[in-house]
Amino acid sequence: MIVVSDTSPLNYLILIGAVDVLPRLFSGIYAPAEVVAELSQSGAPESVKTWASSPPQWLHIAAPSLAIATSVKLGPGELNAIALAKELHADAILIDERKGRRVATEHGLNAVGTLNVLEFAAERKLLDLKLTLQALRQTTFYITDEYIEAALQRDATRHREP
Repeated sequence: MIVVSDTSPLNYLILIGAVDVLPRLFSGIYAPAEVVAELSQSGAPESVKTWASSPPQWLHIAAPSLAIATSVKLGPGELNAIALAKELHADAILIDERKGRRVATEHGLNAVGTLNVLEFAAERKLLDLKLTLQALRQTTFYITDEYIEAALQRDATRHREP
């Protein structure tokens, strides 16, 4: 399964120590250079900047050959991630921002957020979802209690199944 990542999912997965689940979940992980640049900005947390200064070999940095057309104002990372995902016929785009998810969907892409990635990883027993979500809540990631509770309920249901 090939995915293209926007900045937010990589940022938060790095912050909570869960970024290494990506190569265990997906066969190809791509990001445009603009995403890596956003991870390297001066305001980024030190651990994120360090990671971005020497990305792992499993992260393929690529540039889309064409831009996407949209009237929605998105950042360069989002625009290029959507364009690259479309060009690669990616199975999914990892993107959290509501406007970006909407544009990705309008372009026929499967938009997957950080919470979804964490649930996939928990389903494959790569992490403890409750502990990981507690760590995520300690960051600036915005998520409602309703979404957290729903994810934990789905996780509990999976653990009850034979």
